[in-house]
Amino acid sequence: MPIPNGGLITETNRQYYAGAQQFTVPATAVNQTFTSTFDTNLIVGSGNYSDPGSIGYNVNNFKIFTSANAQIWAELTPTNTDFDATAVGANAINQPVVTVTANANITVGPNNTAIFSLVNKTTGLVYGTIITKTTAAGVDTLTLNQNIPALPANGIPAGTALSVRRITVWEMLTPNIITIPQSLTINTYIKIELTEAAKENNFGSYEYTRLKDVINNFLMSYVGAGKIISSVKRTDVIFHAKRGLQEFSYDTLKSIKSSELTVPSSLGLTIPQDYVNYVSLDWVDNMGVLHPIYPANNLNKSPYYTFSQDDLGNPIQDSSDSNTEVTSQMNDTWAKNNPRNISGGFINDLNNANAVFDQSVYNGQLGQRYGLEPQTSQKNGWFKIDERKGTFNFTSNLANKLILLQYISDGNAYDLNARIPKLAEDALYSHIIHAILSTSANTQEYIVRRFKQERSAKLRNAKIRLSNLKLDQIIQVMRGKSKWLKF
Repeated sequence: MPIPNGGLITETNRQYYAGAQQFTVPATAVNQTFTSTFDTNLIVGSGNYSDPGSIGYNVNNFKIFTSANAQIWAELTPTNTDFDATAVGANAINQPVVTVTANANITVGPNNTAIFSLVNKTTGLVYGTIITKTTAAGVDTLTLNQNIPALPANGIPAGTALSVRRITVWEMLTPNIITIPQSLTINTYIKIELTEAAKENNFGSYEYTRLKDVINNFLMSYVGAGKIISSVKRTDVIFHAKRGLQEFSYDTLKSIKSSELTVPSSLGLTIPQDYVNYVSLDWVDNMGVLHPIYPANNLNKSPYYTFSQDDLGNPIQDSSDSNTEVTSQMNDTWAKNNPRNISGGFINDLNNANAVFDQSVYNGQLGQRYGLEPQTSQKNGWFKIDERKGTFNFTSNLANKLILLQYISDGNAYDLNARIPKLAEDALYSHIIHAILSTSANTQEYIVRRFKQERSAKLRNAKIRLSNLKLDQIIQVMRGKSKWLKF
């Protein structure tokens, strides 16, 4: 495939498929910068995020690698920057001072900021960070930070093999621009590689456009002199774009999110943070096949309030004059119930010969399968939603079961980077322009009606496009219609 050159695709094949971007070091120098051009923004954690031993490192959505030949790569971490030093002379007792063989590579930052730490090469014990350095007679006298419990009370013995380790090996002070403070050699290589999760999020991204791009494109193409909308506030466009995305998400975009969860022994699962409505809940068997879990509907509901009552049935108040509450008896009874008591199903134990041939197992159920209620004649179990606690609650037969929760959001949960299918992009433009014109005081009614019709037509087209109905699927359905029905 061609290298991007002004088209809509801005990532190279390597960036998209491998999640990697490679650079050749242009000169031997320190503090060189490398700019990421991924469609995915680089994310870093807090603190010293370049160190795998820090908490912030786990937040990063990428790693930095170096190589001399672009074939064998090593991750750029503090450990990989070590260079040797040797303790010499008599080191100060009970003082954070260490004397080592002179090494010009050991430096201190402005205002005694630490650039390097001192590590025991054999044990890996970190003695502390180097905050001052003086050189005389072929040795460096190093002062370490004062908070050093690891420093031996009698000083570091002469001859101890030490490693001088850079504390921060790379930084991202500006979004998507990586700065490497140590000296890099000309014609060596640097690689930015996304984590697996970041790669997966980037796959298939071309079928979507970002909400912020829709807003920018609308302002550029639909607003200005000589156009129906001569001027409009950006904030108004953002509002109507978000409202349009919200409405489209319910029945047009079908952007379904899903979570793989395990039902705990408490039988309750917290509703997802960006949840608007559920699509389906299914439990997964040993073959990975989904079995639908049905809503309890009128079988059981969760009460919003569970007031404690006196003998007359009146709510009891606490010292703050607020009604006191107790644990819901309805929820407790529902959780303890065996779903077989509702479905009327009997245990068909095929591993027990006596049970298989015991007529009493079946005789007790004769006639009970007639006139069944559809909502009770199933064995998959039920769920209900506790609106007050914000949880999905399940029947006891689903405890410890693996389930798939599918739900929809409104597309506005996080920021203007919300993704919109390109098949619905034109419909969203029509929604925005109609919304703006219909709320403008001086817009003639026939213009509003015109764009209302246009909005409806493009929304209908978007629904058809996003239905994703293929000819071969229709053929399969029609072939199934030729089967004889046997009675």
